[in-house]
Amino acid sequence: MSKLYTFLKYFFIVFWAVFVVAPFLWALTTSFKDFQSVNGGVTYIPWVDFEPNLEGWKVLIKSPAKGGVDIVEPYFNSLFVTCTASLISIILGTLSAYALSRYTFKAGFVKNNDITFFFISQRIMPPIVLSIPFFLFLSSINLLDSLIGLIVVYIVLLMPIAVWIMVDFFNKVPREIDETALIDGCNPYQAFLKVVLPNSIPGLIVAGMFCIIFGWIDFFFAFILTFTEVQLLPVKIVALNSSVTPWWSLSASALISVAPLIIVAFIVERYLSKGNLSGAIK
Repeated sequence: MSKLYTFLKYFFIVFWAVFVVAPFLWALTTSFKDFQSVNGGVTYIPWVDFEPNLEGWKVLIKSPAKGGVDIVEPYFNSLFVTCTASLISIILGTLSAYALSRYTFKAGFVKNNDITFFFISQRIMPPIVLSIPFFLFLSSINLLDSLIGLIVVYIVLLMPIAVWIMVDFFNKVPREIDETALIDGCNPYQAFLKVVLPNSIPGLIVAGMFCIIFGWIDFFFAFILTFTEVQLLPVKIVALNSSVTPWWSLSASALISVAPLIIVAFIVERYLSKGNLSGAIK
């Protein structure tokens, strides 16, 4: 029975690994193909089934005047908007979450849990509902089709995620940590910055990871709120489609677009394994 269990366990692990990795391998091989290799039949192995070339990658950095698409600027635009909005969202969201976790707020029937739900409810609404208010708001302050305007919108979208994650995390951090810091002579601000926050690094990393992922993959608002002056990577990748879909360039750009998320996942994993509060309380 134990041998059967071991066999089934490793079988499903291998099956799931192949299921996850196969699309990336397909995209990788396709990115080195040309028109004939893509449309001439199913091919998998380079130098055996087809002759690889770098045209699918080169076209991504060529200027449109030379027949390229130039995703370099949209790529760095996405990096700037996502990282800036995520950082601000984490800062504001962490402060809000700590207040909701440690203090009691009440306005009539509205209490802490209602306020927390209000934050996350912003993510429940369909994006199309928010698109017109965002469009009119950015237009009224002359930030439509700008990086700053997108950052403002992304903060509104990402901050609820940070609040939701950090409230739950702070609720699990013993209040005795705060009280011990106050007894040792810290004021509430010092207790938060020097004691509670360092013990909340795993929660901050998880919240930051989710903010980066949701900000990086957003297409809808990047498409609705930008036109000619600013373009983000998801919109640029979709714009590659034409009467003849360049699968080689689409595959190369897809690999480039997921690379930052893969790097973030590897970095985050090593820190999550260290997250514990053992020894934090005297």
